[in-house]
Amino acid sequence: MALLQSPQQSAGVMSFYDAPTKGPKMSPKIILIVVIAFAVIVLVANHFLFG
Repeated sequence: MALLQSPQQSAGVMSFYDAPTKGPKMSPKIILIVVIAFAVIVLVANHFLFG
């Protein structure tokens, strides 16, 4: 039985995304909370400074 391989897998693209990185591991929830908090801070500051 032949294995099905896409061109991306044969080029090593898939293994690039699966490779472990040395950077910090952050949860997507934390990033989402930080982005929303930053947006709220900017909107509040904009309201008080220019509103």
